[in-house]
Amino acid sequence: MFRNQYDTDVTTWSPAGRLFQVEYAMEAVKQGSAAIGLRSKTHVVLACVNKANSELSSHQKKIFKVDDHIGVAIAGLTADGRVLSRYMRSEAINYNYTYESQLPVGRLVVQLADKAQVCTQRSWKRPYGVGLLVGGLDESGAHLYYNCPSGNYFEYQAFAIGSRSQAAKTYLERRFENFTGSSREDLIKDALIATRETLQGEKLRSSICTIAVVGVGEPFHILDQDTVQKLIDAFEIVQDEAPAAEAAEPDAGAEPAAAAEEGEGAGADQGAAPEPDVAPMDI
Repeated sequence: MFRNQYDTDVTTWSPAGRLFQVEYAMEAVKQGSAAIGLRSKTHVVLACVNKANSELSSHQKKIFKVDDHIGVAIAGLTADGRVLSRYMRSEAINYNYTYESQLPVGRLVVQLADKAQVCTQRSWKRPYGVGLLVGGLDESGAHLYYNCPSGNYFEYQAFAIGSRSQAAKTYLERRFENFTGSSREDLIKDALIATRETLQGEKLRSSICTIAVVGVGEPFHILDQDTVQKLIDAFEIVQDEAPAAEAAEPDAGAEPAAAAEEGEGAGADQGAAPEPDVAPMDI
């Protein structure tokens, strides 16, 4: 992207019908560390990559609890995400106090989208530079929404945002048809594998990822590192054993052929007369 005369104000349209500052905010989401969400009929799993600014600092929190039935994962400017999660928490508490029931996930997402849209229509405001994956469970079932800095929102079966999220999206697109009937453990496994896809060769460890779950009879909570590491070890063993078994099969089939070749070679050596003063072949 490059600066031009139409990006100094969020309310200024370009001749092509674009709001550049809104697009810059959406670009900030792409620069943030990856966040991933998946849902089945009964559960929603949120995952994110924890990246520290330096080896001397800790990572910033990327998954926030809104209510017992709602949580949010963010990618982009963490400070904006923290403010919006606090707003969502306040709305959930107010609704619960007024109506003595849990706030529907879809209604909260609409309120959040309206709040983000106002920032694209006021010259003294700026768009929020954060994307939010809102996962929750209400009377209509499990839901996963993506809220964009532009004020748009979309419901997904599975989605990934942030840096290098395209690799995770490719994995999710191959698997999403199975998510509806997946169990809690299978959803977590797919979330971990999708998270690993965003690391580009870096080894997946519990210290660089966070997993949160909400489901039927299970309030929203973040899994501790020991539990996550056990799950990572479990599915990586399965991943490693499968190629090993495949490699062993060709080797087993190759052994009889190798033995036959050795037998033929031995017979040929016995029938051939040794040649005098012949140097062995250099290998």
